Amino acid sequence: MTEAKPAMSALRRRMIDDMTLRNLSPATQRSYLHAVTKFSRHFGCSPDRLGLEDVRSFQVHLVAQGISWPALNQTVCALRFFYGVTLDRAEFPERIVYARTPRKLPAILGADEVVRFLEAVPSLKTRVALTTAYAAGLRASEAVSLKVADIDSARMVLQVRHGKGAKDRTVMLSAALLAILRSYWRLTRPNDWLFPGRGPDKPIDVQVLHSACRSATKAAGLTKKVSVHTLRHSFATHLLESGTDIRIIQVLLGHANLSTTARYTHVATSTIARTPSPLDRLDIVVTPLA
Repeated sequence: MTEAKPAMSALRRRMIDDMTLRNLSPATQRSYLHAVTKFSRHFGCSPDRLGLEDVRSFQVHLVAQGISWPALNQTVCALRFFYGVTLDRAEFPERIVYARTPRKLPAILGADEVVRFLEAVPSLKTRVALTTAYAAGLRASEAVSLKVADIDSARMVLQVRHGKGAKDRTVMLSAALLAILRSYWRLTRPNDWLFPGRGPDKPIDVQVLHSACRSATKAAGLTKKVSVHTLRHSFATHLLESGTDIRIIQVLLGHANLSTTARYTHVATSTIARTPSPLDRLDIVVTPLA
């Protein structure tokens, strides 16, 4: 283990440089470094001395430890990057397999549940941030990263900077949200960050939103597990149920693939209920049995 430290330090620096050159987000970089470090510590040696059989053994170990499927696949991404990019072993990545993740339908809040949830958030700043996340379908990281200058009331849009994949996008600014944001601004007078943290030079920590979601869920008496992403799921589903084209929803959410957005068709219950059955087209009468 002692011998592995200098090599690991050099590899760590190289991996950080590789990730920076490819513009991976700070959160992704931290996740990848944590995964490779954990892999190295499991075997007690530098990861460049480990091979595919070691990777497989490590994956089996993680599954036995009860790791979640998304976390396991995040580790796979990290190891594929490490071997394929940092170590330049092109044949390795495709042989490090992803886990087949069980596809679960997301939890969706009804309109009345959204109101109950938001009203149960005691902090003004956090409540407005979560309201904005629902109104514009934002991820937690996108909501906390909003700046006052991102609000374009003339065009009635919000500018989302550096979303997933470092992509910018434009989303709608509803009249109701604009009114809420203006009231919030008059009361708090944020200067740069729309939702500043403890100091004005940094935004509110994303963990503050996650913690608020847990507290508000309990306070509102909701049985569903509600997160910031639940608000985003609800945003998409409510748009779909109101007749918004799924391709528009794809753009608003910043999805690269339409198939990702299409899963909301499985939970848009009012859309499903309005869909006529082929039986409705048949001229058939069912007579009761004698």
